Amino acid sequence: MDTASSDATEALPPAADAGQLILEREVRQLQEALAQSRFDEVVANAHPLLAAHPGQRDVLYCLAVAQRMQQRIPEALATLATLQAYHPRYPRLFQERGHCQVFLRDAPQAVAAFERATQLNPALPASWNMLQTLYRMVGRLDDAVAAGQHVTKLASLPVEIVTTRSLLADGNLAAAEAVLRPFLATQPDNLEGLRLLATISRDNQYANDSEKLLDAVLQQAPEYHAARYELALSLVDLHKYRRARDEIETLLLVDPRNPAYRVTAASIRVGLGELEAAVSRFEALVLEFPEDPAITQSLGHALKTLGRQQPAIDAYHRANVVHPGFGEAYWSLANLKTYRFTDEELVRMRHHEALPTVQLVDRYHLCFALGKGLEDRGEYAESFVYYERGNALKKSESHYRPEPHESTARRQKKICTAAFFAERQGWGCASSAPIFVLGLPRAGSTLLEQILASHSAVEGTMELAEVPRLVGSLGGKDRPGEHSYYPQILAELSAAQCRQFGEDYLRDTLDYRQGAPFFIDKMPNNFRHIGLIHLMLPNAKIIDARRHPMDCCFSNFKQLFASGQQFTYSLDDIGRYYRTYADFMEHWDQVLPGRVLRVQHEDVLADLEGSVRRILDYCGLPFEQSCIEFHKNTRRVHTASSEQVRRPINRDGVDQWKPYEPWLDPLKAALGPHFSHATE
Repeated sequence: MDTASSDATEALPPAADAGQLILEREVRQLQEALAQSRFDEVVANAHPLLAAHPGQRDVLYCLAVAQRMQQRIPEALATLATLQAYHPRYPRLFQERGHCQVFLRDAPQAVAAFERATQLNPALPASWNMLQTLYRMVGRLDDAVAAGQHVTKLASLPVEIVTTRSLLADGNLAAAEAVLRPFLATQPDNLEGLRLLATISRDNQYANDSEKLLDAVLQQAPEYHAARYELALSLVDLHKYRRARDEIETLLLVDPRNPAYRVTAASIRVGLGELEAAVSRFEALVLEFPEDPAITQSLGHALKTLGRQQPAIDAYHRANVVHPGFGEAYWSLANLKTYRFTDEELVRMRHHEALPTVQLVDRYHLCFALGKGLEDRGEYAESFVYYERGNALKKSESHYRPEPHESTARRQKKICTAAFFAERQGWGCASSAPIFVLGLPRAGSTLLEQILASHSAVEGTMELAEVPRLVGSLGGKDRPGEHSYYPQILAELSAAQCRQFGEDYLRDTLDYRQGAPFFIDKMPNNFRHIGLIHLMLPNAKIIDARRHPMDCCFSNFKQLFASGQQFTYSLDDIGRYYRTYADFMEHWDQVLPGRVLRVQHEDVLADLEGSVRRILDYCGLPFEQSCIEFHKNTRRVHTASSEQVRRPINRDGVDQWKPYEPWLDPLKAALGPHFSHATE
C-alpha cells in the first residue's frame, strides 16, 4: 500500500493545460455575470460550455441559479437534477433546490433540501436562515430555535472563517487557502483559522504540518473536539497509530456514539495490527449503518488482511448491493488476485463505467477492475484499454512529475560517496534487529517478507512509515517552489544525531512488534534512503527485491494503490522511475559494497531453497524448513499480494507483460538499456 513513501518533491504541479485554463477563465466570466445579475448572458453561455464539458459543476450551478432568477423553475430543477447526478454531495445544489421549492411554496420539500445542504456544509448562512423561517411555518419551533442559534453563531464568526469552511465543504481547497492565509496573517492566533489551515494541509498531503498546527491549537484549547479529531486523522496519515488511538479514545469518552469517531477508531486498530478488534468494531458499525458502503468495504479489508478471504468477498459484494456503482468494491475483489468475475458482473461493471454521471473515483476503480477481469479471460486488447483509461483517470488527479525525484537522486549520489561513509564509520545505533526489504512495489518483496517472517526469530510487520517520516522532518518534503534540505542535510548530521535517529526508530516501531529478535520493515521506497538508514542503523540488514523490469513495471501499471506511488499511472513515468531506482541501487553497491543483498524474484521461483538459504545466511540466521513452507504461515499480510503469498511458490506472475507487448513501446523506451539488458 505505501501511504507515506511519496516524497512531496514529486508533488510539484505540471505545466497548466491550455484547455483547462480556458475553461477556468470562462467559468469565472460566467460567475461574474451571475453576480452582476446578467442572467440571460449566463443561460446563453452555459449551454455551449456544458456541450463541451458535460457535468461541469460550477457551470451547472450558475445555470440553475440564473434559471431560478428568471422564474424558470422547472428548468432550474432539471438542471439541479443533472448537477446531482454528477456531483451528488455538492451542498449548494441542495440549497438552490430549497430556494426553488420555496418559490413553488412547497415547504416540506424546501425544508428537506435545506436540511441536506446544511448536513453537507454547516457553514451556509442562507440555508440556516431559510430553515429558521420554514421551521416556524410548519410548527417545528424547537428546530427553529436551533436554526437561529446556527445563524447567530455564523454571524459571530469572521466572514473569512465562514467562507473558508464553506469552500472546504465544496471541495475548493485552493480557494479556501487563498481566503484563509491573508486572514491568519492579520489574526495569527485565531484557533478556528489554524484548525482550518491544518485541514487544508492534511488534504494537501502535508500531515506533518497539520500535526504541528493542531498540537498548538490544543495546547490553548484542550476541549476543542473538532481540532482533536483532525489531529487523530493527521496522525493516522502519518502512521502514528498509537497516539492516534489515544486521541480518538479521548473523544469517544465525550461522545461514545459518534459514528465518525468510531469508524476512525476501528481503522486505527487495523493500523496497529489489532485486526480481530477492528473486525468486531466494523461489524457493529455495519449493523448500525447498513447503507454505508464504505464501512462495509472497510470490514472487507480487515477480513482480507486476516486471511479470511470468503467473508471478505461477502463484504465486498454487500458493498456493491448497497451502492451498485461503487467502484472500490469491484476493485477490491479484483485486487484479491484470485477472484474471477462472472459474466454478469462484467456486464454490470461495463455499464456503470460507461455512465456519463459516474464519479471519477468510481470510474477509475471500475477501469482497473475491468482490466484485471478481462486479463483473467485472456481478452488482452480490451483489458489494456481499461488499464490505460484507469491510469489516465487516476493520473489526472495527481501532480507527479519525474524530474524532482531524479534530481534528488543525483544530489544524493553526489553527497553519499564512499569517502563520506568512511568518515562516518561507527556512527549510529548498533542494533541489528531491523531487516529492510525494499525496492519497487510489485517486485516480490511481500514474498520475501513472508519467507523471512516464517522464521522463528523474525517478525513481519508492514510497510512502516518511520523512515519516510524522518526524511520529512529533515526537510525532505518540498512544497511547490520551495527548496528541499534533504539530502543535503545528511552531510550536516552529527554522530549523536544519527545514533538518536536509530534509537528513535527502534522505539517508534515497537507498536508493530511482538518481541522477536528481528523484524522486517517492508516500505519499498526506502531504497531512496539507504544512506540515511546506514548512518543510523549500520548493522541493519538491507534486501533489495528485484524483478524483471517489464514484469515489475507493467505489474505496477495494473495496480491501483490505496495512496502514494504516484509514479505508477503512466508507462513513461514507471519506466523512468525504474531506471532511477536501478541506477540508485548500483550507486549503493559501489559506495557500500556488500551492504545490500539483491534477491532476484525469478531466482526465488527457480530455486526456492537455495534462495532461502542465501537470504538467511545474509541475515545471520540458521535455516528453518518453515521458510520453505511460507504459504502455511497464517500471519497478517497488508499488501496487494496477501492472497498470492498464501499459496505455494508458482510462476503465475512471470512474463505477464508479454501478451500486452503490442502496447508497451512507451515503457520499453523509458526503460532504455534496462529493457535491452533484461531481454538479452
